[in-house]
Amino acid sequence: MKPGYLSEYFEGVAAKRLSAVEADETRSNQHEYHATKKVQAFLGSPEEKTRIPARFLYLTDDDPDPIVEDAFLTLYNCRKGKPRAPEYHLYFPTTTVSLNASEGDLLVIAKKRDGDLLVIIAENGSSIGRQIEWLFGFADLAHPGFSVKSELETEQDRIEFASRFILENIGIAVETSEDTYLDDMLRRFSGRFPSTREFSAYARSTLKDLSPLDQPDLVLMTWMEREEILFRTLERYLIADRLSLGFIDPSISLISPAGFLFHSDKTTDGIRKEVNGVDVDSFISFSLSVQNRRKSRVGLALENHLELLFAENGLRYTRTAVTENKAKPDFLFPGVTEYHNPAFDSLKLTMLGVKSTCKDRWRQVLAEADRIDDKHLLTLETAISTYQTDEMAAKRLQLVLPRSLHQTYTPAQQAWLMDVASFTELVRARQNA
Repeated sequence: MKPGYLSEYFEGVAAKRLSAVEADETRSNQHEYHATKKVQAFLGSPEEKTRIPARFLYLTDDDPDPIVEDAFLTLYNCRKGKPRAPEYHLYFPTTTVSLNASEGDLLVIAKKRDGDLLVIIAENGSSIGRQIEWLFGFADLAHPGFSVKSELETEQDRIEFASRFILENIGIAVETSEDTYLDDMLRRFSGRFPSTREFSAYARSTLKDLSPLDQPDLVLMTWMEREEILFRTLERYLIADRLSLGFIDPSISLISPAGFLFHSDKTTDGIRKEVNGVDVDSFISFSLSVQNRRKSRVGLALENHLELLFAENGLRYTRTAVTENKAKPDFLFPGVTEYHNPAFDSLKLTMLGVKSTCKDRWRQVLAEADRIDDKHLLTLETAISTYQTDEMAAKRLQLVLPRSLHQTYTPAQQAWLMDVASFTELVRARQNA
């Protein structure tokens, strides 16, 4: 097991496309997947029926939160007691996940290091399905059986910025830390979270000899990766510190000689009641604040780093300029003054939307600058489906990604994608025209 690779979290992974009898309960009551010899290699071949705890997830682009249900898979030899070679199947119960499954959906069965299983079903043709395929390195699932990976320590399996976010979408918390800077961050930020702009600047300051002029794609991803690791390092410390205080109900005001906490409400005989009260609302509020901070911070960090990158490349721009109907494109080149000047050639105007992940939100960009017909959107999202990128192209929206993320897309998509260096050259050419 190598730290920093998928093998740190999984012992083996199998993937296939669901057949009609596996997905449609009206056509079959089998409720089974065929456990091939390669699947048995990481699941085992028990003499008796073995029930393995499993978490089932159904993923679709239409809902940011997966359908999740805890159940099990039962591995058994369906030819036990018969004079034939053993044949192992995986029985699955009816769940909300199985009821949402359809023929052609992606099925992934992953064995975690604790022995439990993760059963992922992703909607056919979805971006999240493509991302799961890319994460585990399954390029071609046209054949009916399972494709299996059990090493998970190749260069493809290294966990980096893009793969970390996909793993977290399926409930795998990836541990990242850079404790070298923890004491410095605690002193500098007085034991709190600084503003995103301040933290982005700090992350860049820990990296030397990077030129946004020479390698803008590499520099942007390096800045984002460093900030993510430093943020998670500080976050882990501050969260642990907060959790150590507990979430005790504020109405509790008395500690008994035995050390128990008692609620302040009194009975008629004056004795305090409700032992060990917990302020559940405060805990939920704290948990939500952690999640919301993570989501909002990534997008703002990306904009912060892009702002410096554009400035270093000598580009003129306005960030969050106001256009028609109070729309606010993330970046407007060469600026808001030129945009609102009807005499300024609209072909020299450029707008860039910035979204760390697209989902269906990319359509918002289409209405953010009426004078500009061909718009640009920069994202860090991997393996967006061809359905979505084809629609983007049809709507005259050009997708921009750092060069290292292009390889998560199909060859046809890669030929259409633009990288950060090409985008900065385009804006520079229009600016100098």
